[in-house]
Amino acid sequence: MTKAATRTVKNNPKRDAALADNVVDLEMSTGVDSHMGLRLWLRLLTTTNLVQTELRKRLRNEFNTTLPRFDLMAQLERHPEGLKMSELSRRLMVTGGNVTGLTDQLEKEDLVVRDADPADRRAYTVRLTPNGRLLFDRMARAHEQWVVELLGGLPLADKARMHQKLGRLKQHLRDIVKP
Repeated sequence: MTKAATRTVKNNPKRDAALADNVVDLEMSTGVDSHMGLRLWLRLLTTTNLVQTELRKRLRNEFNTTLPRFDLMAQLERHPEGLKMSELSRRLMVTGGNVTGLTDQLEKEDLVVRDADPADRRAYTVRLTPNGRLLFDRMARAHEQWVVELLGGLPLADKARMHQKLGRLKQHLRDIVKP
């Protein structure tokens, strides 16, 4: 790689900020006359991606973990008795293979335990270990603080209105989308 090529890949805060600004408003590229539903969808998608990217980065930096591992542990935290692997797959909306891979990693780190289901030899129930519960508690507190910080630019009343309106949209989608 030449020196000139090396310079082009170095961090450039001004360029990175300009690119970030561009990403934030990509949904506006649909034009003023475009359908508002499409513009709203793109705005929701962009906002979600920005928040999710930051949460992934912070989980990696603070806890050396990933968002999928956090999500799996969050499901298990809500069900201390454990969940079957197939139920975890359904709740996380991923394949059984993905759940198996995540469970294998977490089991090696003594964060979850996998028990054979006595009623079905093919099925396993996964639950958090005491170490997993302690780590998840720390991660969940940090995660909540991060989300509060990331959404802190909106007044409480705006957040409440958006929450209510998105709830209506969610119900509408549940009414029209077939499982």
